[in-house]
Amino acid sequence: MATKALPETMTAIAISEPGGPLVLKPESRPVPQPGPGEILIRVRAAGVNRPDVLQRQGAYPPPAGASDLPGLEVAGEVVVIGEGAGRWRIGDRVAALTAGGGYAQYVTVHETNALPVPAGFTLTEAAAIPETFFTVWHNVFQRGGLAAGEAFLVHGGSSGIGTTAIQLAAAFGARVFTTAGSAEKCEACVRLGAARAINYREEDFVRVIRDETGGKGVDVILDMVGGDYVSRNYAAAAVDGRIVQIATLGGAKAEADVARLMVKRLTHTGSTLRPRSVEFKAQIAAELEQKVWPLLGARTIAPVMDMIFPLKEAWRAHERMEEGDHIGKIVLDVA
Repeated sequence: MATKALPETMTAIAISEPGGPLVLKPESRPVPQPGPGEILIRVRAAGVNRPDVLQRQGAYPPPAGASDLPGLEVAGEVVVIGEGAGRWRIGDRVAALTAGGGYAQYVTVHETNALPVPAGFTLTEAAAIPETFFTVWHNVFQRGGLAAGEAFLVHGGSSGIGTTAIQLAAAFGARVFTTAGSAEKCEACVRLGAARAINYREEDFVRVIRDETGGKGVDVILDMVGGDYVSRNYAAAAVDGRIVQIATLGGAKAEADVARLMVKRLTHTGSTLRPRSVEFKAQIAAELEQKVWPLLGARTIAPVMDMIFPLKEAWRAHERMEEGDHIGKIVLDVA
């Protein structure tokens, strides 16, 4: 095992009990040790995501074997290399997807779930990449099969997922539509590459999509709302359209017009990333490195940064997310 001198303990942000943002409290934890095929990362920044909020509320427990600490993405330097791990060297700068534990000074990940920090990126920027890029790549391109020339709709376009999906879909040749809740957020989405951003507080996205596509509808929809959006997505989808569900912020149960699904030959699928295997995430990482990392390195695309908070003020980052005013990614500075 390759290593360097390390402290025995670290500062981490734990969930003291299910509840509001103030249940996030700093505490001292032992520095974790990497297992076979794993690396230990000295975390310099950690991304904040909606699943972290749900975990804090007691609604999204970590998968078996994962850390009880929140945090699904980090960036930092490799400081220990576990037995059998061979890709990375001590001191390498990496961005990594974790199953938990990112809100801490150190975290272990499998070496295949880490990627090099794109050229020119700060570690704060790099920490804003893994969770949303892995999620969007798998759900929009692998599950949804989005292809160049197709029409794509993403709900929540100003979120971390939304800003990533807009950029990636546009970069790979799709015509992008999105929904957002204010004029400011809609303007931000258009700047990122959306052909049309729909203020859902003022417009019916189904009608707008029909008008914008000449009645055809969109080929792929990425939805994190659920609830009454399910039937509306079916109405907005094109024949042979694919709807991919990644969250249910508007409700987990819905009434759907199954006849419309049949007539249009729709596919409605969904997934969650966190409980998937290391091997599955490694396959996504390999595709990202080949197809997306060059775009990041060229700054053709980049994570949209909202606000940065110190690690010990993670509660403020969660407040920011729950207020719903953010555009892009919220990040914790762990350094």
